[in-house]
Amino acid sequence: MNQTAQRTILPTERNMGLDEETGYYDTDYTVGQDNVQVMGMDIHNPVFGVSAGLILLFIIGTLLFPAEAKVALTGARSWSIENFDWLFMIGANAFVIFCLAMIALPIGRIRLGGTSARPEFSTVSWFSMLFAAGMGIGLMFWSVAEPVAYYTDWYGTPLNAAAKTPEGASMALGATMFHWGLHPWAIYGVVALALAFFAYNKGLPMTLRSAFYPLLGERCWGPIGHLIDILAVLATIFGLATSLGLGAQQAAGGLNYLFGIENNITTQIVVIAGVTSVALLSVARGLNGGVKLLSNINMIIAAGLVALVIVLGPTLDIVRSMGSILGSYAENIVPLSNWVGREDGTWYHGWTVFYWAWWVSWSPFVGMFIARVSRGRTVREFMTAVLLVPTLVTLVWMGVFGGTALEQAQAGVGALAGGISDVSLAMFQMFENLPLTMLMSFVAVMLVLVFFITSADSGSLVIDSITSGGKTDAPMLQRLFWATLVGIIAAVLLVGGGTEALTALQAGAITTGLPFTLVLTLMCLSLYKGLKTEIR
Repeated sequence: MNQTAQRTILPTERNMGLDEETGYYDTDYTVGQDNVQVMGMDIHNPVFGVSAGLILLFIIGTLLFPAEAKVALTGARSWSIENFDWLFMIGANAFVIFCLAMIALPIGRIRLGGTSARPEFSTVSWFSMLFAAGMGIGLMFWSVAEPVAYYTDWYGTPLNAAAKTPEGASMALGATMFHWGLHPWAIYGVVALALAFFAYNKGLPMTLRSAFYPLLGERCWGPIGHLIDILAVLATIFGLATSLGLGAQQAAGGLNYLFGIENNITTQIVVIAGVTSVALLSVARGLNGGVKLLSNINMIIAAGLVALVIVLGPTLDIVRSMGSILGSYAENIVPLSNWVGREDGTWYHGWTVFYWAWWVSWSPFVGMFIARVSRGRTVREFMTAVLLVPTLVTLVWMGVFGGTALEQAQAGVGALAGGISDVSLAMFQMFENLPLTMLMSFVAVMLVLVFFITSADSGSLVIDSITSGGKTDAPMLQRLFWATLVGIIAAVLLVGGGTEALTALQAGAITTGLPFTLVLTLMCLSLYKGLKTEIR
């Protein structure tokens, strides 16, 4: 941050408000200038207070009226998805094109943090952290459940492909890859690159409002900026609490499947308490000893599980399915990205538009975390790692798990042949028909739990940064507070309102995807204007 600036210069077409000596934006705003000290915490006023108040009101309202909250929020979610499907689709497509351009254009040579900056983390650890935060937990369940759901016409089929046919199987794999490939990572990449660039290259706080300085100037530090950050906090904490609550139900289902432990509210609360406790320990150990360590462990376990399935499963079918996924993805990415005249409306709104809204609502959390660990990378290296490498890894993962699951469904083997009855059990049902069932199921449960822990830890880091006005070194107590709060929200809603309350929370998080799609669109423009100042 340019702490020595003595005057304020609003951005202009000529100089964008730059200090010619430092390259930073010439602003009199300093990190933490609006902060207050409360009970050992360094909190930003009014973002912290307003966010906490809105969260409290939401929890109380949802607990008092869980059914009504579910109806209202799912209605808002459906209205957003059905009336603004075109906006979600155009936005997601534009973000992919924008990110690919960042790789191809001369802008890709810019280094985050300046020419002398060097990466804080090794490439392997860096990728492990961004992948674990980005979507590792979702892939555990949906890589099996989603292609089988499409193949068996559980809730519509992509592009009206015929269910339970070879063509339908190929389309099922391609459509699943479409939802977990370039588009979601492009959404994350836009936010992550904008935050990293404006924080490391332009000296602005590590918070979402900073990404709009080229467009808003000093107004970033006023009510407009407060609103952007508050929306980011709500989307992040609601998304994390939803994932933890629903994930606890899924993990408890896995424990019941493996060990006969009853899947009831007590087991689910114990899972939440255990995940939160380990997340607090991870927070206390710091970024290197916490998220980095757990993410590396995650990748090792995940690689081991993939290897087991390849060796013990239908190896040749798995290899063939990877080629089928790549071919189907390339062939159908354009028609699946289209929003005009779709005849598969039920599937299109229920899956694709829902996913795009969900990824957008998660983008402040995942984007900011990726930015936090990416100093020292060039824009080209950054976008390649955030966009292309995860897509390739996802292709392999889908080929292994989705390919194995579809092979069983097509062959009429096991429970998956009858379709999806419970998403949380789909992977375990697949393992049932492979050797070493119990071993692979146990490893999968451990992997799920560690993914939850890394999400809770990285999420608390992000919320902490936003609510402290962009500080990356706020008191540890603050991160512990947010990590604990996520667990408490998930547990309270689970006990007080059950699945209805969690579904309402999820619907609320997804609804924030609508305004954030507009925010991300403006962010692309702001980022491009900022990057141009680095080309001399």
